[in-house]
Amino acid sequence: MIIEPVLTSAQRHDFLHVAVRLYRNDPEWVRPLDKDINQVFDSAKNKAFQYGDVRRWILRDRSGELIGRIAAFVNSKYTNKGDDIPVGGIGFFECIDDQSAADLLFDTAKQWLQQQGMEAMDGPINFGDRDRWWGLMLEGFFTPIYGMNYNPPYYEKLFRTYGFDVFYNQICWKVEVTKTGQLSERFYQAHARFAKKKGYRVEHVRKNNLEKYAKDFCTVYNAAWASHEGNKEMTFDQALKLFRTMKPVMEEKIAWFAYYNEEPVAMWMNLPDLNQIFKYLNGQFNWFEKLKFLYYRWRGVCTRMVGIIYGVIPKFQGTGVDYYMIVEAEKVFKPATNFNELELLWQGDFNPKMLNISRNLGAEESRRLATMRYQFNRSKPFERHPMLN
Repeated sequence: MIIEPVLTSAQRHDFLHVAVRLYRNDPEWVRPLDKDINQVFDSAKNKAFQYGDVRRWILRDRSGELIGRIAAFVNSKYTNKGDDIPVGGIGFFECIDDQSAADLLFDTAKQWLQQQGMEAMDGPINFGDRDRWWGLMLEGFFTPIYGMNYNPPYYEKLFRTYGFDVFYNQICWKVEVTKTGQLSERFYQAHARFAKKKGYRVEHVRKNNLEKYAKDFCTVYNAAWASHEGNKEMTFDQALKLFRTMKPVMEEKIAWFAYYNEEPVAMWMNLPDLNQIFKYLNGQFNWFEKLKFLYYRWRGVCTRMVGIIYGVIPKFQGTGVDYYMIVEAEKVFKPATNFNELELLWQGDFNPKMLNISRNLGAEESRRLATMRYQFNRSKPFERHPMLN
């Protein structure tokens, strides 16, 4: 076997096509857009380069056939609660079902990470935000949502045989939104209470006033999430840029805010699952594919929405105002949209509070991914991610 660092444009092309070759007979795989993968490794487009660096390799057999790939990265902003050693990452791993091939890829990444001063590696994770390309799929091998890692079942064996352990599980949930009354009764009880109270109201996002909703997003996000690990306070400019980026694919009736005395106190943001369109684009997004994108969106092929963020400011947590918001939203989007399923972005098994919120929604566990960890000092006791209070 021959392992090559990715240095040339031809090798960058081959890095993408490792996956194309390995998944060519898998009907559930959706080829990510080439531009989305390329941007991860572009220092002009990925802000993670401000805090770290990345390397990539491809693996060939003796005949020159592509049989694997891996990336390794360091990021000073990558931290987990309880970490007492510097941890690097590996990602974009693809490999044939051959342990020696996988070991060579893992060894190569490990050696580079050791040179950078790392003492462990997590993977498969992203050189960037945790909402994309994060985790090894262990259960739920059906068509992934946009930005979700997907892999064959045998990858778990490759990781575990090398010595990786589960650092934390990533639980995904789905809700059939076509059913009536699928929410827990407590949702409707909370709705009845808040419907009688003065000062409370909800509304969905409107694209012609993104500045307002970007400001409201900042208020809720910074109060509810900025103190959590890996998160930092979001500025208005960052939120506005995010909303403008989402605008072309945003569906107004599935993105909601709750207010008390006109101040935002909760939010529930969903987007259409773009993978239901991207599966027709073969990884490309030039002018012709953009026309195809508009055509399939007009046809209404997106029947699954993805919950991207849910938050309640601390003062209102546990009051039921979020349940009030969800019931109000349900009354609007069910008759007015084509969506029949909601899938939630993954939640760590170290966060029982968030898992309980999903269960109370009436959600069913749909997939399980895992962030795996390999400690270079094999005599050091392995500890999983600590539970959050």
